[in-house]
Amino acid sequence: MTELDFVPVTRKTWSDFETLFEQPGSPKFCWCMSWRDLPARQSAGSADKKKAMAAIVSAGTPVGIIARSGSEVVGWCSVAPRRTFRKLSPDQNDAEKDIWSIVCFFVVRAHRNGGVGAALLDAAIDHALKSGASAIEAYPVDPQSPSFRFMGFKPMFVARGFRAIGMAGSRRNVMRLDG
Repeated sequence: MTELDFVPVTRKTWSDFETLFEQPGSPKFCWCMSWRDLPARQSAGSADKKKAMAAIVSAGTPVGIIARSGSEVVGWCSVAPRRTFRKLSPDQNDAEKDIWSIVCFFVVRAHRNGGVGAALLDAAIDHALKSGASAIEAYPVDPQSPSFRFMGFKPMFVARGFRAIGMAGSRRNVMRLDG
């Protein structure tokens, strides 16, 4: 695997995030707004979602980290305080403080199956803990799942000490790593 550098998405790194999300094959249809509050969600287009994400980043709200290989942006992991997302699980206890959530990954096609996703997960865990997370939740699926694959796969989280604490729907496992 190529050596990677991980940085949070901020106003300063927005152009890297924008470059990643605007290239062919990227998730530009969502701009990682699927789990975040968005007025008129049903009718919001890509430009609306990009504008909403840019506003969140401009406000200084953590949204996630990007992976770079040299000057090329090769991946993304949405890792942020759970309170910055819509409700992620029916059993979510909103009284808990300092819980961070990992909700999605994107790796550029040319860099898939090379360990970038696992490295992003390690960097996301490190970022959340250094940012004050008392625990980290994730919502991965089993490898054979036909949907929600962008949320990662359960074995990758189990290998890093996450434990299952429930389900969010019929496919998404709710997993937790205590800080």
